Amino acid sequence: MAADDRLEDDELARRLREAHRRVRLLPASDPAVDKARLARRYLAICDLAKRDPERAAARLEAFLSALDTPRNDENTVGD
Repeated sequence: MAADDRLEDDELARRLREAHRRVRLLPASDPAVDKARLARRYLAICDLAKRDPERAAARLEAFLSALDTPRNDENTVGD
């Protein structure tokens, strides 16, 4: 893609594209994954990146970490 070629050296843009791909590929039918909430959070990070790239990078790191953490183990038997 031509747009991707222009952004090769921008680490934040590359990580935002990766986060977009990961959110897009989440299953919509899985009740453990609130895809709409994650998509809104991703869009808020993109909006912040326009004004404060450093803060957006920190939020993006936390967002990607949350995507990596499985949420279905939060409520174990006996809780």
